[in-house]
Formats: sequence, structure tokens, C-alpha cells
Amino acid sequence: MSRYHGKKASQSVLTIQAKKEKSEKITMVTCYDAAFARLVDQCDIDIVLVGDSLGNVILGFEDTTKVTMDHMLHHAACVRRTLTRPLLCVDMPFLSYQVCVKQSLANAAKLVQEGGAQCVKMEGGQSLCPQVEALVEAGIPVMGHIGLTPQKVHAMGGYKVQGRDAKRREELKEDALALERSGVFAIVLELVPSDLAEEISQLVKIPTIGIGAGKHCDGQVLVLHDLLGFEQSFSPKFVKKYANAGSFIKESLNLFSKEVREASFPADEHSFF
Repeated sequence: MSRYHGKKASQSVLTIQAKKEKSEKITMVTCYDAAFARLVDQCDIDIVLVGDSLGNVILGFEDTTKVTMDHMLHHAACVRRTLTRPLLCVDMPFLSYQVCVKQSLANAAKLVQEGGAQCVKMEGGQSLCPQVEALVEAGIPVMGHIGLTPQKVHAMGGYKVQGRDAKRREELKEDALALERSGVFAIVLELVPSDLAEEISQLVKIPTIGIGAGKHCDGQVLVLHDLLGFEQSFSPKFVKKYANAGSFIKESLNLFSKEVREASFPADEHSFF
């Protein structure tokens, strides 16, 4: 017998799956640190993804292939410390699961035990079914990810929409069905035509979560810094900027600098006597 003393999250893989049955849309955002996790925790968000997109957003890499298990463990643990309500999903980074089943089990276990993940996400289709089956059998929920898979950006020749031709469309549908049979509880569809995403969403019984995949998916995910408008020069078609945080932060920093140089900060109310 064991006793769980932690605060139970209100979302689980089961509540996420139930949303599709109830035709309720699923909301998911990325998060990489405790400060943002504390804010997201107070909002109506279902899933938080500690994505390997942290390579681009936080670490300054050109792509996600340079992200390591140590990076993911560090940032997952940061988020876990303040996140209580949304389901916490963590990306398995490049080459942490593709080599063999044993490797994928060991690394997924680390993300759960050390990083606090409640589920993990892996990119790929039918070739990953043995890994998915092994993780699910071990009690680690898995989210799939097909379409554009950023960890294979070099092989794909860049960030391009997937599934425009008939052959690739069929491959993606077969991937989705194979992943469902293997036990994934949901699938991310990235950069695929809207009509294909709709077809896949109707084809599988598990939720689909889109990013650049149109409105017919069962949910949507965006990178937190993208939707907050941190970088105005990064404006792919699928991103809607809900704020202009980048400009606001720069204005605040410049105002701070101005007041310090003018000796108007700190004022008496910011000082001890």
C-alpha cells in the first residue's frame, strides 16, 4: 500500500479523453519554468506541455535536435514545482527514444520520476509503436505527434506542411490509427491541411490536438511565448498573438533604465528609514 500526499491535479489522461466524448475542446500550452507555470495554473488550460521547443524559445538553439534529457528534466521539474491543476506532459527529446524500446523506457521513467511528468510525448508514426506499447504497458501514458515532426526537420527539408499529396495523406492516417492501436491517449497534428486533420479526428476515437492543423481538431496547442507575442518578427500563419508582451517588456525595461539614470527610482516609498 502507498499513500499519495501530493495535491491531485484536476486533469488526467482520462478527463482529457472524456472531453472528446463530450465534444469539449481541449486547450494546451507550452511552459518551461515555475513563474509561468504558476500563472498558467490559475487559468482555464487543460494540458501543459514542457516542450522541446524550449530549445528555440529558452536555450537559443536553431532547432530542437540539440535539446538533451538533462534540459528536459531540469525544465520539467521547474514547472512541476508550481503546477497543480493541468495535466503535465513532457516531450521526449531527440534520440532519447528512437534507438530502442529499452532506451525509451529508461528515459520516460526519468521524466516521470525526476521531472514529474504525468505523460510523455513522442514524435513519429508506425515505427514508434513498439516504444509506445512498452511505455503504456509500464504505466506511462503517451501522447503521439505526427505531421511535421520538428526533431526530423533536417530530413523533412524544413518546416513544411505535411500531407498535401495523396501518398503522404494516407501515411498520416495510417500513422494515427497505428498509434491509437498502440495505446496513445491523444495525438498532436502539426502543420497538416485542415481537411486532413478533420478526417483523422473523425477516424480515431482519441483526441487530436492541432497546431497549424485547422479548427476541426479536438483541441489546440500553441507555444506560450508565441501566443503572448514575445517575438514580433516570428509570425507563422498558424500563430495568433493574444498579447504584445515583447513590446510591453521592452517599454518597462527602458522606463526602469530611464528612472534610474534620472535618479527618480528608487523614491522614498521604495526605501527603508
